[in-house]
Amino acid sequence: METVSKKVEVARLFFEVNKTIKHSMRRRLEDIGITLPQSLVIGALIKFGEMKITELSRKINLSNSTISGIIDRLEKQQLVIRTRSEEDRRIVYVKVTPKFGEIHNGFHKIIEKNFEDLLSAGTPEEIAKIIEGLDVLKKILNDKH
Repeated sequence: METVSKKVEVARLFFEVNKTIKHSMRRRLEDIGITLPQSLVIGALIKFGEMKITELSRKINLSNSTISGIIDRLEKQQLVIRTRSEEDRRIVYVKVTPKFGEIHNGFHKIIEKNFEDLLSAGTPEEIAKIIEGLDVLKKILNDKH
C-alpha cells in the first residue's frame, strides 16, 4: 500500500508543478501577445516545420477545429501562414512566417528566463536533485513505451 500512495504522490506533485509552470508561462507569453495554446502550435511548427493542420493537431493533441481557430488568430498576427497543396486543394499546410523569425529568439529567451526565474530560489544541490529526479522519471516513463 505504501508504494501505491507514493506513486499517487508523484502524480499529484507532477500535476501541481505542471500547473505552476503553465500559470507562469501564460503570464510571460501574454506580455508578447501569445497564448499558451498558440505557443504550442508555434513550437510544433518550429520543431517539425511546415505541416498539415491534421498533423499539427496530432502533434499537440488538440482537435482540428481548435487548431484552425488558433491558426486563424496567429495568421491575423502574421506569425503563421496557410498554403494550399498544388496537388490537392483540400489540403492546407501551415508554417511560421518570416515575421515570426524576427521574434523567434525573443520567444525562446522568454521561455528560458521563465524557468530561470521559477528555479532561482533553488540551491545548486536542489537543482541537481531535480535534474536527477526528472531523468529517473523520464527513464521510467520511456521504459513503459
